[in-house]
Amino acid sequence: MHVVVTGAAGFIGSHLCERLLADGHNVVGVDCFTDYYARALKEANLEVARSHDGFSFHELDLRTAALDEIVDGADAVINEAAMPGLVRSWEDFDSYQSCNLTGLERLVAACQRRGVGRIIQASTSSVYGANAIGGEDQALHPVSPYGVTKAAAEHLLLAHHTAHGLPVVILRYFSIYGPRQRPDMAYRIFCERLLRGEPITVYGDGRQSRGNTYVSDCVDATVAALHVGREGVAYNIGGGTELALLDAIDLLAATLGVEPVVVHEPGRPGDQRRTAADVSRASTDLGWSPKVAPEEGLAAEAAWVRETVA
Repeated sequence: MHVVVTGAAGFIGSHLCERLLADGHNVVGVDCFTDYYARALKEANLEVARSHDGFSFHELDLRTAALDEIVDGADAVINEAAMPGLVRSWEDFDSYQSCNLTGLERLVAACQRRGVGRIIQASTSSVYGANAIGGEDQALHPVSPYGVTKAAAEHLLLAHHTAHGLPVVILRYFSIYGPRQRPDMAYRIFCERLLRGEPITVYGDGRQSRGNTYVSDCVDATVAALHVGREGVAYNIGGGTELALLDAIDLLAATLGVEPVVVHEPGRPGDQRRTAADVSRASTDLGWSPKVAPEEGLAAEAAWVRETVA
C-alpha cells in the first residue's frame, strides 16, 4: 500500500511510520514542526524512517499548503496531525481550531478530489469528557477546548461520510504512553524529575486514573483499522488496565530505583478524572486487543528516558 501519515514526526506518528515501513508499505510522512515542543526531538523521531528507501517526507502545514499532490495515488491517509494538550488549549484556541479543524477539512477535500481509498482519523478519549468509561456509544461531552475541537473533527468527518461517502474510520486513543512520549506528557515528566531527584507535581488527589495504552498497542490498532476497520465507525483504543496516577508514579520510581517526592496542587480545568475504555468493538471488528501491561510499558518508557533524555 501507499500510505500518507500526517504528524509523522510526532510521538505516535513516528512509531506508526516505522511499523508501516516494516510491513512493506510505501510511506509519505508529513509534518509542519509546530513549536509545541523542540524541533530537534521530532527530527530524532524520524531518524529510523528516514533511513528507509520506502519513506519520503514533506515539511508542510495542512492549514496552508497545497495537498493534492501529497495525497495523489495514496491508498490511505492516516491523520495523526493535531494540536495536542489540554492546558494550552484554554489559552490558544485559534491554534487548536485551525490545526484540528481547518487543516483537517483541507486534507479531506484533497483526499476527495484525488480519490483516496481510506482515511484513518486519530481522535482521543477527551471527546467523552471528565469520565471516559465504557463503549463508543457514551455521550460526547468534552471539558476542554482541545476535546471540543477533536469532537468537532469527528462530526466533520462523519458529515462528509454521510453526505459524500467519505471512507473514514475514527480511532479514539486512550492515554498513549511509551518511548518518544512528548515532553509535556505526564509519565515523561515524572521520569525526568525522578531521575533528577526533583519533586513531582500532582494536580488533584492523585487518585485520578487512566486506561493507559502502550504505543505499540496503539500502532497495532491503527494498522488493523487501516485494513479492516468499518467506515463511518469510531473505535475505542485503550490499554485494558486502569491505573491511578500515584500508582503509576510508584511503578516508575521502583523501575528507576528512586524514592518519589510528590507535591499536590489544585486540579486543573479540563483534566479527566477517569478513563477506562471498553474495547469490545475493536476486538470484534479489528481482531485487536492490548498486549502490553502497565508494568512492562512503564519500565520501557523509564528506560528510554534514562538512556535518551535525562
